[in-house]
Amino acid sequence: MAINQDVGKEGEDAAVQFLINLGYIILHRNYKGDKAEIDIVALFNNLLVIVEVKTRSSVNFILPQDAVNARKRKQLIKATNCYVEEFERTEEVRLDIIAIHKKGNTFDIDHIEDAFYFF
Repeated sequence: MAINQDVGKEGEDAAVQFLINLGYIILHRNYKGDKAEIDIVALFNNLLVIVEVKTRSSVNFILPQDAVNARKRKQLIKATNCYVEEFERTEEVRLDIIAIHKKGNTFDIDHIEDAFYFF
């Protein structure tokens, strides 16, 4: 596995633990639908929460959350529609970003709720 993939996997693992600690119920990880992927699907307070995780070991050039550009948001919305249909979900949907800055063996986690809108 490439170094960037290792950092990304570590970040996703940290994000999952972060959400579990807040009381989220993790339904799926790395769901693939309509040629796009959802990093984390969770339930929280009767909401279906779709989470895009971005991890960086350096934030000198771009913040992790800024990597979720318009193209990525469009793909995430397509995958979310597939997920809702496939699993017949009826909850309201919220799209979040978890931006992680990995510093050595620690993670600075920024949870951005309602990062963009689903429609």
